[in-house]
Parts: sequence; C-alpha cells; structure tokens
Amino acid sequence: MTKTAQRRDCPKPESWAMMPVMKRLRYALTAALMPSAALADSPEIIAAAIYQVGMDWRVDVTLSHRDTGWEHYADRWEVLDAQGNGLGVRDLLHPHVQEQPFTRSLHNIVIPDGTREVFVKARCNRDGWADTLKVVPLDP
Repeated sequence: MTKTAQRRDCPKPESWAMMPVMKRLRYALTAALMPSAALADSPEIIAAAIYQVGMDWRVDVTLSHRDTGWEHYADRWEVLDAQGNGLGVRDLLHPHVQEQPFTRSLHNIVIPDGTREVFVKARCNRDGWADTLKVVPLDP
C-alpha cells in the first residue's frame, strides 16, 4: 500500500511490521467498525495541575481526544498567562488511539511573579486549537 493510499487510522507503515499481531488486529477492527469522521472532535482538557519545582514550574495535563491515527490526533497543548502570552508548549509526537485519556507533563516553565493563574489550551493536528481554555490556579 502506498503512503497516499494508507488508511487514516492505521499506524505509520514502517512501524506496522514491528507491531504484535493482536495489536494489528485491534487497529484493523477499529478501522473497519468506526469511520474516522465519526470519531473526530476537539481535544478536551480533562484535568490540569501545576507544581512549583525550585524556581520553575511543572504542568501536568490530562487530555481526551478521539485520536484516529496519524491523520487526526491531539498533537499539542500550551500554557498561557492571563494576557495570552505563551509560557510553554508540549508537543505530542504520536497518536494515542489506545490510551485515552492520557496525561503528559511539561517541566521548567518560568511563570512571572504575581501570577495567580495560568491557562491551558489544546489542539489537534487536523482541526487546530480547541475553543475552550482550562484555568489552572497557582497556590500562593
């Protein structure tokens, strides 16, 4: 199968041969039973927490998105201040078709003194940024 003819909900061709048989079967059944368009929606931030680590901060974000494969998956989230300035970005480098919801962290974020809350937004590689922001209060 050529790259242009590859199904949207299957893994990249170079990883297919290395995948265990049962996992390949699960991907194939998912592809056959659930059309990609029916699964699509914006990434949702289920939870977010922020922790001070020394002089910097760590943010943990739990996302839910109906990833269908490499053609449509949650690919990034960003931490913003109240003015909309970016404080940090976490790139998600692969789909999480079988892992939903999932949590990822971003370390070494510098947050200006006096900041009482930050905001997190998420996006998917096909539809762009979600409309909603998650407010994350900082402990004083």
